Amino acid sequence: MSEIKLNKVIVYGLGAMGRPMARNLKDNGLLIGVKNRTEGKALAISNELDLHEFEDDEDMFSQADCVLTCVAADDDLKAVVSNFIDYLQPGSAVIDCSTVSPNTARTLADDLASKGISFLDAPVSGGVEGANKGSLSIMVGAERDQYKRASEVFSAIGSQITHMGRVGQGQATKAVNQIMVAGVAQAVCSTLAMAENCNLDMKKTLEVLSAGAAGNWFLDNRGKTMVNNEFKTGFKLSLLLKDLKICQSTAAEMGVKLPLIDDSITDYAKLMDMAHGEEDISALIRLKRQLFKNTENSKDE
Repeated sequence: MSEIKLNKVIVYGLGAMGRPMARNLKDNGLLIGVKNRTEGKALAISNELDLHEFEDDEDMFSQADCVLTCVAADDDLKAVVSNFIDYLQPGSAVIDCSTVSPNTARTLADDLASKGISFLDAPVSGGVEGANKGSLSIMVGAERDQYKRASEVFSAIGSQITHMGRVGQGQATKAVNQIMVAGVAQAVCSTLAMAENCNLDMKKTLEVLSAGAAGNWFLDNRGKTMVNNEFKTGFKLSLLLKDLKICQSTAAEMGVKLPLIDDSITDYAKLMDMAHGEEDISALIRLKRQLFKNTENSKDE
């Protein structure tokens, strides 16, 4: 059974990432249904993609060979899996593209294995842009035969698909990725706040920085928007804060404290308290600008 490719997929979780994943799976002839805890979202996507109408959840999940989950947090993932675990057929698989702790991934893998169902932890990176383009980077923790079995599903949503090892290793890789994301955000936001207060031409500054050794994805995709005080598109800072707490606990299990993680958690928690939780992580520049607020060149928002 494990040699048969997965080709009857349900997407469970239709947020900013789940919706474009569902569209790309449909374009590749792999999607049979969608599910969301907010039923209106599921109905809207189902109508948009002209999906088959099932009698009920049991009817839909029993006909799937794969459920791709994409939800916000550990408890959310545990809850949605409990909603369908009894409906899936033995030999089917769950591919989780959420960002959760490695321990949660391993626990769910054990729970599903008791039902004869495989689990692949497959967190993604690349933002909403990558999800829309089907060019996500996917870091997979799974048995190799299951990884190969899911190849067509992964190819439909991503362009960089890497088998990182056993279940839990995908999430460990995502934790490492999020530390880097937080560090780059700290660097870029601090840099641009200082550039503004040097009275530099920001258009030229962005061009110069992007062209040299300082160039990076975050600068290219968020530099212009944050300079223009636009923070509505992208990765919500409330989600990065959640991810960083996973990074913090993972490091703590190794007996290590990383200042970058702790400082970023402090900053994003402060932005949450300021009611900016729904904004893109580039809203961090708000705090960096405050460092210059008492200088004569201060730029008011």
